[in-house]
This record gives sequence, C-alpha cells and structure tokens, in this order.
Amino acid sequence: MRNVIKITGAVAAAAALTLGLGACSAPSDPETTKKNDANAPLTVGATSIPQAQILDFVKKNLASKEGLKLNVRTFEDYTLVDPATENGELDANYFQHKEYLDEYNKKENGHLVPVVNVHLEPMGLYSKKHTKLSELGSGSVIGVPNDPSNQGRALKLLASKGLITLKDAKVDNPGLNDIKDTKGLKFQEAKAETLPSSLPDYDAAAINGNYAIPAKLKPSKDALAIEPVQGNPYANFLAVKKGNEDDPRVKKLAKLLNTDAVKKYIEKTYTDGSALPSFGKPKS
Repeated sequence: MRNVIKITGAVAAAAALTLGLGACSAPSDPETTKKNDANAPLTVGATSIPQAQILDFVKKNLASKEGLKLNVRTFEDYTLVDPATENGELDANYFQHKEYLDEYNKKENGHLVPVVNVHLEPMGLYSKKHTKLSELGSGSVIGVPNDPSNQGRALKLLASKGLITLKDAKVDNPGLNDIKDTKGLKFQEAKAETLPSSLPDYDAAAINGNYAIPAKLKPSKDALAIEPVQGNPYANFLAVKKGNEDDPRVKKLAKLLNTDAVKKYIEKTYTDGSALPSFGKPKS
C-alpha cells in the first residue's frame, strides 16, 4: 500500500509540474511548426522512372545551393501517392498529369492542386506483332489502361490516327462506351503498369512513357503511333495539397524543376524521346 501511495504522489507531482510548464507556454502544433519552417526537409513522393530520377538529380546537384533539404520517396504503385499527399504523409508529389489528378480529386474528394509542369511522357502505341499502323484492323486486339484518365488518353491517340471514331472528340476522358465506331478493333483493359509485360498478348497496346522506359521500348523508334508534343495537355507536374502552394520549400523545388539544368538533364538522359521537358504553368 505504501508503494502505491508513493507512486501516486510522484504522478501527481509530475502532473503539477506539467501544468505549471503549460501555463508558461502553449504547446506547439508539429504540423504548424513544420509548415512554417523553411529549413525543414521537403518529402516528395514519385514514381521511379523518370520522376524520382529527375528529383534525385535536383537533390544531388541543385537543392543545397537553394538551401532546400529534399527527401525523395519512390512508389512503384502510383495509386498510393495522391492519398499519401492528401493525408500529409507526403509534402508534395510528382508523378501525374492533370486528367489523372482531376479524376482522383473527384472520386476521393481530394484537395490536391498542380504547382508547375516538368516533363511530358508521350503515350505510344506499341506492338510485338506488327511493324506498321496499317497492319492493325478488324479483329486486332488492343490493350488499353483501365484507369479513366489514361484510357481516355489512349482512345484519343487511336482516334487521332483514324483507328477508331469517338462519339464526341471534345470529351476529356472518353471510355470504351464513348467509341462510335471501333472499326472492328477489340479492346482489353489492364492496369497501365502491366501492359509492357503483356504486350505479346495483344496486337498492340497503348503504353505510358514511364512504363515504356523500363521495358526498353523507345518511343522514337518502336512506337507505331505516338502523341504529339505541341499542345499536349498531359505534362507531369509537381503537386501539393491545396493551401501548401506558398510553402517556401515548395516554391524552391518548383523553381529548380524548371531550370535549364533540369532541361538539359532530361534531354541528355532520355534521348529516346520517352521523357521531354515541358515546363511552365499547368493546365487550368
């Protein structure tokens, strides 16, 4: 019983001391402190190729000169990046284009916004069975991404080459139900990241640039058809949760990602055209 009394007294004394300290200064909010600290590390989530590679270049060659401490977290599953940014696990991310972000915000009631464009990964139509676009026709099986934004992108590419006809060419994200005339083509949906490994199963497949790179598919040489660069709305950008656009660390990174050094790095590293500089303000 004596031991219990002693422990209780010690706890009471500690509580009193805590209250006394609390009266002298209000407890700080770690999140607030972090946001207001321009010297705190900035954690950015990215897919491995080419986004994390570009961020690593900035980290190793440019960030310290601007007083920016940059942490790069690489994700192989891109569907996890936006939720991690939304819940504060990440300060920013770099992996997506505007159509994908809009779809995420709409579906998940997200609050993420683009900050600055960095590069474009042209989507291409690839094949292991055919060497000419004209060889595709009635009965050909085409693999397309199953997520709405990239599927829409794939269908617009096919339509631009006359392989299909869309009911409304102005729709941002057409789906398979928006095809007016398939011209005999058959479609199989799959996760975008699985299409390169499954390419031999299709007559052709629409593959994003970031998945073409590790699969050793060279857009400039291997694609039967490829998106144009001029006026392309699918540039990848730095994104943050709304309200964090003015974070001084974010502003520093945005500035660095649009430097001539990064432009030269992209052009020198991705000589096959799988990634192209595309700086400036994101599509509104």
